[in-house]
Amino acid sequence: MRIFDFSKEAGQNITSYESKESIISKIVKHNKQIYIGCIYIGQEGVVGLHKAPISQLFLVINGEGWVSGDEGIKVKVSSGTAAFWTAEEQHESGSDQGMTAIVIESEDLEPIMKELFIT
Repeated sequence: MRIFDFSKEAGQNITSYESKESIISKIVKHNKQIYIGCIYIGQEGVVGLHKAPISQLFLVINGEGWVSGDEGIKVKVSSGTAAFWTAEEQHESGSDQGMTAIVIESEDLEPIMKELFIT
């Protein structure tokens, strides 16, 4: 599992097109079919342990919780952080207070955010 930062602080100012007070935090580039969804994990909620059928990027947009990968180590995540699992990687996610995440799935995902660490 890899953990990334897509918060406002990790972004870059948009200066073209007479833009002002605008920041972009680039997330991913891809070359294949892609699926995008939103997962709402409630209080004490869990998305149970399972293998990723294809690479998955889990972008937390609200709340906080935890994620784990093949190692089974729970890593805290919150709004502005993302977890990345490769195809066939065992993973799980959950939250005590509730968490919302955008999930992007594709065979050819390449996260381009600032990487925080690898487990």
